[in-house]
This record gives sequence, C-alpha cells and structure tokens, in this order.
Amino acid sequence: MTGSADNTTSAPHIVGPPSLVELAAATLRRMIVGGDLLCGQRIVENRLTGQLGISRPPLREALRVLEREGLVRQVPRKGVIVTPLTLHDIYEICTLRAEFERLAIRLGVPVTDPARRARCQQALQAMTDAAHADDRPAYLERSFEFHVSVVGLSGHARLEEAYRSLQLQLMLSMALNRRAREEHETLDGDVARHTHLLEIIDTGDPQAVLDELATHGDRSFLDGIEDTVDGHTDVALAWLAQQRTS
Repeated sequence: MTGSADNTTSAPHIVGPPSLVELAAATLRRMIVGGDLLCGQRIVENRLTGQLGISRPPLREALRVLEREGLVRQVPRKGVIVTPLTLHDIYEICTLRAEFERLAIRLGVPVTDPARRARCQQALQAMTDAAHADDRPAYLERSFEFHVSVVGLSGHARLEEAYRSLQLQLMLSMALNRRAREEHETLDGDVARHTHLLEIIDTGDPQAVLDELATHGDRSFLDGIEDTVDGHTDVALAWLAQQRTS
C-alpha cells in the first residue's frame, strides 16, 4: 500500500492543451498589442465571435481574463473597451522603464557572463525572424524579450522580475511607438537599431550604452499625443515638454 501511494505522488504532472478561453485570451491579447484593437476602442462581441469562431461564453470569460490583466475594462453604457492609456500612464511607463534599464546597464556592462550575452543574441535573432515573417504582434513580443535580456545582463533577478511585471503596459506603449514609426522605419530598420545597441553593449562602455538608450526608443508616438489622450497632469506635461527639447 505504501509503495503504491509513493508511485502515485511521484507520477509526472500532465499539462493539458490550452483551453478555448486561453486561446481566445491569447488571440485578443495579440490583437490589442498588435494594434488591431486600439486603446479606448469598444469591444464588439458579435464581431469577435465571428472573427474568432467561438461562442459568447468563452469570449466573455477571455475578456474577464484580460480585465484582470488590465488590458480591458467595463464601462457603464459602453460595455467592454480596450483600456485607454492616459498621458500620465505613458509618463509613468516610460520613466520607470528608463530607470530600470539604466540600473541594469550600470550593473551589467561590461558583460562578464557569456551566457547573458548569448541570451541577447538569441532574442535579437527571434526579432529578426518575426520581422522577416512580417508578424507584427510577434515582433513586439520578441522586441520586449530583447529588452528583458538586456536588463538580464545585470544578473539581478529582482530587477528583471520588476521589469517583466510591466510587460503588458510596456508592450502597449511600444505598440503605440511602433505604429508611429511605421511611416519612416520598417521592421528590418528597427532590428538594425537593436543590433546597433547590442554592438555598443559589446564595447563594454556603460556610458556609451546609456547615451544610446537615451535616443534608442525614438518616441515618435509622443508627437501631438496630448491631443489624443486624457490624463494631462502637470508632471506628465512637464515630462513631455522635456522629451521634446532633449
């Protein structure tokens, strides 16, 4: 009897395939990050059930998953909308991201662990593959993973965890930036910018990397943004003015 119980408890855990709700949530997440569903846009259930080929119950459960993640919200008399980013949200996201990345560079450059450098190269290759496939949602995901790998150069697990906790908010901001840049920069051009950043990291000069990061994320999406979003706090407006003069 004892042996039988031991065999039962040591059996490997079997992970089943993703549920319909998980698949729907993943698809909606990619649609939001990829710009098919825009910040502030109303979610039309009838349209999505047709697009996704599912009924309303799993769709509504998937929307509840995204609501818990902060990607959508319920609005009285409007239904479910994609969570809008305010100017103050964008200020907080961009400044916090910059501080995380600056700390990571100060701790991680020059690079002392070849495995950390290899992780950056692998992330860059994944970006390149997504660019060649013209898969924009996947490209944004791979781009985020590249920046996580740069933060990972620090070898600071808690810093990387804190950076990753901002993933969905950062990707919404990155999606806004990517859409604004599409008129004058291809995905291949974006890969080239990230390749250049990695080349500067390889010089081992942390200040040179910090200087590159200061202009790396050309914030084209900030042009005229105060006319398209709410949340005009004094601190956010002051930050926006500083971004345009620096």
